[in-house]
Amino acid sequence: MAGLFITFEGGEGAGKSTQIRRLAAHLESQGIDVLVTREPGGSPGAEAVRHVILSGAAEAFGPAMEAVLFAAARNDHVEQVIRPALAAGKTVLCDRFIDSGRVYQGVTGSLDPFLMEALERVAIDGTMPDLTLILDLPAKKGLARAMKRRGEEAPDRFEKETLGLHEARREAYLAIAATEPERCRVVEADRTEKEVSAEIITIVDTLLETRRRPA
Repeated sequence: MAGLFITFEGGEGAGKSTQIRRLAAHLESQGIDVLVTREPGGSPGAEAVRHVILSGAAEAFGPAMEAVLFAAARNDHVEQVIRPALAAGKTVLCDRFIDSGRVYQGVTGSLDPFLMEALERVAIDGTMPDLTLILDLPAKKGLARAMKRRGEEAPDRFEKETLGLHEARREAYLAIAATEPERCRVVEADRTEKEVSAEIITIVDTLLETRRRPA
């Protein structure tokens, strides 16, 4: 069976990393070969760009420059990591992908949608997720979780932004899910880790079963 590409999206503190770990453990227990990765990052070249972006070093150059950097990192990630893994039949679980670009740079960065579409097209070159799980959580609760998680560390480039901007991103994610229901599933993240995990596992197991059925 061909590889499966699943992306996790959502605002700050939505619990993506935790749920990816839980899903990976579940799939591996069934003998499925899993690759866990993230954006920005995931490949050596993309990890270097990640540091530039999250440190805020590119912020002064504006959202268009950040979007170009994200696209460059994503292309390297796709070509060096994601596409080879899928070709080898692996299930790839990725923490953020194209929808983060659409939301963080396209919507809240107020960039030209034609620019965003062009950057996305070049960056992924047809490598689209089979399933995108959007973890939905009120922005205020998500930011509180993120603050607790980082402890004494300073907030990164995006965590430090206003509550209103974070809530706008939440609405943008929900709008994407409404526009692409065949790819996106919204998962209510304001529950226990176990409850959220159970729903995600059900969604993914159902997808796997569908893919195993004869055409």
